[in-house]
Amino acid sequence: MAKLKRREFLGVASAAGASTFIAPRFNIGVAGESPNEKPNIAMVGNGGIAGMAYGGLKGGGEYNTVAVCDVDQGRLKGNAKKFTDFRKMYDKLGKKEIDGVCVNTPDHNHFAATIIAMQLGIHVCTQKPLTHNLWQARTLYNAAKKYPKVITNMGNQGHTREGIRFMREIYEAGMLGQVTKVHSGFSGPNWKPPYFFKPKQMPLPKQEIPDYLDWKQWIGPAKMVDYHKAYHPLKWRSFWNYGTGMLGDWFCHIGDGPVWGLELYDPVSVERTNCKENLKGVIPDYATVQWEFPKRGEKGKEKAPCTLIWTDGWKNGGPKAKSGQGSLWIGDKATSRLNERSDDPRIEGMSKRDLYQMKKDGKIPQKYPRLPGRCNDKPHGEWLKALKGQLPEGMDKPGSSFEYSAKLSEICLLGVLAQRVGGKIEWDAEKCKVTNRPELNELVKEPVQNGWEDYGKEIGPW
Repeated sequence: MAKLKRREFLGVASAAGASTFIAPRFNIGVAGESPNEKPNIAMVGNGGIAGMAYGGLKGGGEYNTVAVCDVDQGRLKGNAKKFTDFRKMYDKLGKKEIDGVCVNTPDHNHFAATIIAMQLGIHVCTQKPLTHNLWQARTLYNAAKKYPKVITNMGNQGHTREGIRFMREIYEAGMLGQVTKVHSGFSGPNWKPPYFFKPKQMPLPKQEIPDYLDWKQWIGPAKMVDYHKAYHPLKWRSFWNYGTGMLGDWFCHIGDGPVWGLELYDPVSVERTNCKENLKGVIPDYATVQWEFPKRGEKGKEKAPCTLIWTDGWKNGGPKAKSGQGSLWIGDKATSRLNERSDDPRIEGMSKRDLYQMKKDGKIPQKYPRLPGRCNDKPHGEWLKALKGQLPEGMDKPGSSFEYSAKLSEICLLGVLAQRVGGKIEWDAEKCKVTNRPELNELVKEPVQNGWEDYGKEIGPW
């Protein structure tokens, strides 16, 4: 950080962990906050997906945009304070001027922007997937436990909706029986603009860095490479060093329902069973990944072992997922479906009308609180309401807070690792390590450079 030295920074972080927070401008997170009081929000990443953050925040009520940070100066618009380096933004403004931050960067820059905020006691809502590698996801899970006063959320819209809650209630009412297999998937990647690019050679040829772009800051903790317009803007998802492919783009939506509803948190293995690879460093045309989850839950109420299968890329010649763009739950009593946002539950052989009539009649008990009004479908709005203490009764934090979404992201990122390296990976969830191929632990915690090495080091799993 520019002025705050590492020793001083860790001192602030330690104080935050001890609940010695800098006093906010109002009682943030306390019910009954005045509707005239507006949290100060900063944006890290102010183009592209940031539109989702701005749109979602509208559902949470009024707020002030006090700072915007983007490596692309063409996106630094409006009256807020402007930065190209979020470390300097945190250094200059800190918690005295920032109540919450929305992280809208490419995947490889999520972690540092998020962990710094948490250590300073700043509330944070980060886009999905939460991080770029498994070590980072586990570290943010640990950070959520260490800094319980920091309100967190991840930007997976479906987790705010009615459907994901109803589906879990259907399952817990025993209508599906034991679910032993779930199929899931998405048709892309679509190799057309604006989001993807399929190169004909790697590494990409060097191009001149635009004068409006801070390329070093865009690269962040990754290995420095020459600039090419395929990386910025938007097409970075095509490259493993910066994005996480179709799994990173869609699993936190599609996989949200089965992971949360069936409590699929600690797989023992993951395997890439089918793939059409591209040039080194580029995501595949299509791939199939399979996770194995053991028996879990309370004694006498155990959930049966479950296989979760993900298939992507059938538009590019791969096999189509049995679920289509969504998830298909196969139980020993019934088979059910969710759509690509883990919404709109259906049971095969039953009309939607009859299913919802059972809910109305109380035959499927409602157990999980719903989000009201405009906050529905808006994780940023849900997060903003949480900052104001305005969540509905029964909710003490956003539904996709890091205690949950870090676990969801871990499942996603295990699949990403399998897509990258192929073969079977045996996983020790407690230790956050690969056991059968220890050399892969260098990708569980990717090499970090350019002065970014220390972020999260004192919180990480190892």
